[in-house]
Amino acid sequence: MSSLWDILKDCKGFDWDEANSIHIARHKVLPNEAEDVFFDKANTLYDDLKHSIKEVRFIIIGKTQKGRLLYQVFTKRENKIRILSSRDINRKEVKLYEKST
Repeated sequence: MSSLWDILKDCKGFDWDEANSIHIARHKVLPNEAEDVFFDKANTLYDDLKHSIKEVRFIIIGKTQKGRLLYQVFTKRENKIRILSSRDINRKEVKLYEKST
């Protein structure tokens, strides 16, 4: 498991375009809401080994400023965070988040 700081220490923002904005909108998540998860001090980070075939991917679980718990898959492209997927967490994932806090 990687440290979020180690992964993101040289990042300078988020990489958004129409494709990933539309993808997360299917789960009623807005880009600014998805970004909140990275600033949740209690967020939980996992390596996404199952889906890291073409690029290294990570899973982050955290709370938005409004208290919504999200499960997100992201990668780092150059010096930006690219959120690939974002959705509400399920019961099993709630336990993972609570266990880490």
